[in-house]
Amino acid sequence: MSKEFQTHPFDPVFDKSSRILILGSFPSVKSREINFYYGHPRNRFWKVLSTILNEAEPKTVEEKKAFLLRNHIAVWDTVASCNIENSADSTIENVKPNDIGIILKKAEIKAVFTNGQTSWKYYHRYIEPVVNIKATALPSTSPANAAWTVERLCEAWQIIKKEL
Repeated sequence: MSKEFQTHPFDPVFDKSSRILILGSFPSVKSREINFYYGHPRNRFWKVLSTILNEAEPKTVEEKKAFLLRNHIAVWDTVASCNIENSADSTIENVKPNDIGIILKKAEIKAVFTNGQTSWKYYHRYIEPVVNIKATALPSTSPANAAWTVERLCEAWQIIKKEL
């Protein structure tokens, strides 16, 4: 399989009330198909967030957007475009980063978190030097990170509640 050039297909989710920003790396094939974040049914992102925030897990794109905004969470990805094979972060090359200044100008973001090490790596390399805001790397909710159970992920992700 070859690495195809892909451009991020959808906008960030945020509003002026957003207080934390969670950045993934680049949308998976499934996410690109549904045109929204964390679309793979085995990705634990929505389960983890709903568990730690004591809410029902959102199912539809509209429910997910409302859930994020209600909880003052902005979501985007570090990579605007790249070459990637399927959904494998390990194959990402030729990175062009997203401009998170778009969010920072409109929302009072108190903390930035990355969903996994790949997102943190690209944030640290390309975005942090521009915005001068450190990000905290959280363990990936991807099904590829099978060593982490939902319970362990929830424990690690509790840190975001301090900033909400």
